[in-house]
Amino acid sequence: MRRSEDRGLLTGVTRYLEDVPCEEALHAVFVRSPMAHARIGAIRDADALGMPGVVGVFTAADFPGSRMPPIEDLPDTLRRPLLATDVVRFIGEPVAVVLAATRAQGMDAAETVEVELESLPIVTDPERALRDDAPLLFPDHGSNVAALIRRVTHEDPLEGADVVVGGRFRNQRVAPVPLEVNGALAVPESGGGLTSWLPCQATHLSRSAIAEALQIDGSAIRVRTAAVGGGFGAKIPTYPEQAVVAALALRHGVAVRYVESRSENFLAMTHGRDQIQDVRIGASRDGRIVGLQARILADLGAYPDEGATLPESTAMMAVGAYSIPRLNLEIRAVLTNKTPLGAYRGAGRPEAIALIERAVDMLAAELDMDPAEIRRRNFIREFPHRTVTDAVYDSGAYERALDEALRQADYGSLRSSQAERRRNHDSRLLGIGIASYVEITGWGSEYARLCVVDDGSVRVITGSSPQGQGHETAFAQIVADRLGVPFGSVSVQHSDTALVPRSEGTMGSRTLQVGGSAVLGAADLLVERARSLAAQRLEVAPDDVVLSDEGRFEVAGAPGSGVSWAELVRAVAHRPSDESALDVEYDFEIEESTYPFGTHVAVVEIDAETGETRLLRHVAVDDCGVVLNPMLAAGQVHGGIAQGAAQALFEEVVYDDSGSPLTSNLATYAFPSAAELPSFETSHTETPTSRNPLGAKGIGEAGTIGAIPAVQNAVVDALSHLGVRHLDMPATPERVWRAIADATDGRQPGGIDGTTGHEGFDRRDRDPDARGLLGGRDVPPAVREVADGPGDHGSRGERGHRRGASPLR
Repeated sequence: MRRSEDRGLLTGVTRYLEDVPCEEALHAVFVRSPMAHARIGAIRDADALGMPGVVGVFTAADFPGSRMPPIEDLPDTLRRPLLATDVVRFIGEPVAVVLAATRAQGMDAAETVEVELESLPIVTDPERALRDDAPLLFPDHGSNVAALIRRVTHEDPLEGADVVVGGRFRNQRVAPVPLEVNGALAVPESGGGLTSWLPCQATHLSRSAIAEALQIDGSAIRVRTAAVGGGFGAKIPTYPEQAVVAALALRHGVAVRYVESRSENFLAMTHGRDQIQDVRIGASRDGRIVGLQARILADLGAYPDEGATLPESTAMMAVGAYSIPRLNLEIRAVLTNKTPLGAYRGAGRPEAIALIERAVDMLAAELDMDPAEIRRRNFIREFPHRTVTDAVYDSGAYERALDEALRQADYGSLRSSQAERRRNHDSRLLGIGIASYVEITGWGSEYARLCVVDDGSVRVITGSSPQGQGHETAFAQIVADRLGVPFGSVSVQHSDTALVPRSEGTMGSRTLQVGGSAVLGAADLLVERARSLAAQRLEVAPDDVVLSDEGRFEVAGAPGSGVSWAELVRAVAHRPSDESALDVEYDFEIEESTYPFGTHVAVVEIDAETGETRLLRHVAVDDCGVVLNPMLAAGQVHGGIAQGAAQALFEEVVYDDSGSPLTSNLATYAFPSAAELPSFETSHTETPTSRNPLGAKGIGEAGTIGAIPAVQNAVVDALSHLGVRHLDMPATPERVWRAIADATDGRQPGGIDGTTGHEGFDRRDRDPDARGLLGGRDVPPAVREVADGPGDHGSRGERGHRRGASPLR
């Protein structure tokens, strides 16, 4: 099928933010803090003000009392100012802004602005941020803990377990790296008010945020997007820089444009993930899970932005696809001197599924049980199902997805190949990773409007704002099918608050099931109205009128008769009382979320001599209910797998102890190209939901949620015969090689409390052939220093133990 978006993208006609013409616009360039935590003194801008093209330099004093809206129900103390006021809390926080005639002039002037900064103590480790002597980012708040979440059904959920395993997992901080960086173009309107062009995911949310930050009426602001070059959750929030640009445009009565550099994007755009998870899981000897215990630290960075809402999603989905009767979970959301955390593809759910899938794999290893079998024994089978985290799963067939993924992967042959390589002491280590996931999607309401115009074509207006997902194609497909009109005669408009009266935007894999259901509802309403009009024209009862596949309203049993959509439009054009009959609005609100699921199988090969890991295959079987457009669904899964595999193998935002990011550009932040990824093998099972009329569930984040633990499990599986119980992401060559070296020179990975493993931990006792994998070669001293150094989250895990072993910290 043709996609509505293709022509513009392929011919270069599609317009992004920087392409929006506005020759008269001034350019905003931000002066950013080079220190992670400091008190602001004098700001000297005399040199900048004397430079060519400079209109002004502005600081927090020019926006007194202006702050970004609060996040959820967090205290006002933690709200972020538009520009740093008194204190800077992370490297890259904007302190001042230069307004100039050209971007180059603004950049030159920004270099001359001098900001006095008095260093304050820095905390980048969320565990240290909890100590009594830790520096406080917000002294008035009295703590670095922004939020605390607990889910407790039993104080000791592991009581009675025959086997308990656990580990400390690090779900590392990553950067979204959208192809299009952030920016804004604010244009004052002649009659008052402002049009703000933003590359955002939710135009109405952005309008509300800017209005609240500037303390003006939202009706004075129109928010629009051009095409948006990737969002991934990082373009849900409205950024302080975007509010500043709007304020400057209103104050000076001139358009103002701002576009980040790529390095600025790494500093200023919210990051994702960043959790430390201390986990224990208990089971009976036959592999039935008894309970789960977890203590999680979520590093929010310097301000509780969208990231403050993510731990709730992690808590909600912590048990995954399994019938786990008991739980004791606690999440502390902690402030540190880093870039604020925000939603990133999956938004709290990948962290939960990575947690439970690693724990289940460790349990399988302890019980000498196949990872597929332990999942099969613990799957939820009856629906709807209320979990101990109070999620109500709608529908599922988890074992069917697992079986299909194993079949497509030819799982038995993979295990045979792995065993053969191990027998032959092959230095090319094969690993097979399984991950079965369930996630939560769909919430809130969405708006749609349908209007038939004179020539019989149909205009759709939707509140869903795309960032490359194919909204226009999907919505045109729904309308064409329901109205019996050609696909090409349906146009879709979106992403403009002047055109769309209300919307909640695109996020949380909600578009088809909420936005699409609104379009479907509007189409059905339009058909009913048109049927009544056609009945009047044909002089029959409405029940006698049917809509043909060719888009004609005919008398039942009399094909070839009737009227077309275009004829109906022309007929009502002369009847004022009916002029809006073929122009309808519809709001759809989803009452309960949906829970997509699936199983991914990843196959990796590790070079034991270098630690290099290569993803050989990735099989994904996802179930998002009814699939409207297989091509669009596959595209979403492909993109999601790429981002999930990238986190497992390549990506990590790294800070030093001074709060300086060591990965602040594309030369230092590793991520894969197509050459590092295989052709993904994707398919779907279909288990419809009854929670929306389309029977659809979300698919936009499923690929990432399934891929992260599947690839990570595959890496650990490749090393498991050496005694490696866990390896944190990303599985870089150095980290993998170090784990192999530690295992083969007699050292054991540390337990959850930093000690050596428990009795029976070292699997080399059972596999003596593993000792000689590196040919007796010494481990380089430099690598040993790194391996033994502080902050290492490499090969760590806790071997199965009997009750009474050291408790979870």
